Amino acid sequence: MTSKKVIFCDFDGTITVNDNIVAIMQHFQPPGWDTLVDQIVSKQISISEGVGRMFALLPTARKKEIVDYAINNVTIREGFPDLLAYCKQQGIEFLVTSGGIDFFVYPVLSAFPIPRQNIYCNGSNFGGSHIEILWPHACDDQCDNECGMCKTTIIRRYDNETYERILIGDSVTDFAGAKLVDTVFARSHLIDLCEELKLNYYPFEDFHEVVARLKELDKS
Repeated sequence: MTSKKVIFCDFDGTITVNDNIVAIMQHFQPPGWDTLVDQIVSKQISISEGVGRMFALLPTARKKEIVDYAINNVTIREGFPDLLAYCKQQGIEFLVTSGGIDFFVYPVLSAFPIPRQNIYCNGSNFGGSHIEILWPHACDDQCDNECGMCKTTIIRRYDNETYERILIGDSVTDFAGAKLVDTVFARSHLIDLCEELKLNYYPFEDFHEVVARLKELDKS
């Protein structure tokens, strides 16, 4: 029996050309944000701790400015609508698994035919003096990475006997998930990890390449 295909697709730096969290921080320049990024990348602190502390540097009084910037400065990677169309045609379940934040992930993706329940991201609270990040999809008892939005928790809901699991991503938030799936489409830092661990991966620059490769794999 042929396994059902499911795709777990990152948002920042994958669906979008730029990393939106980094872009927000670079634009508003809260003191100390760059040190936190370095600590996340070097794994001195967890993703959830780093992201939470970065956004806690931004005052909620600037909410409209921050949200408008986040939404209006996004560039979608070429070929994304074609990937969604191919998934619909082939009956491939498509999930967005994002370490991004709801106030920009949902508005940006509202332009595409993705069911809301298929979009996983972090939440936000603008009720206090500074932005608070919420974690509605935290790690399960099999993950202690303090991911924030735990991609491996979601991947494990799709057992490998029933599903052929495919991950599309680019960076540190995708590392753990890449080790679990059957096939990885990788960019940027994720390529280095796939090479190091000899994972089954294909590099890509746009989603046209992903669709072409999926078609080839379907024929093989």
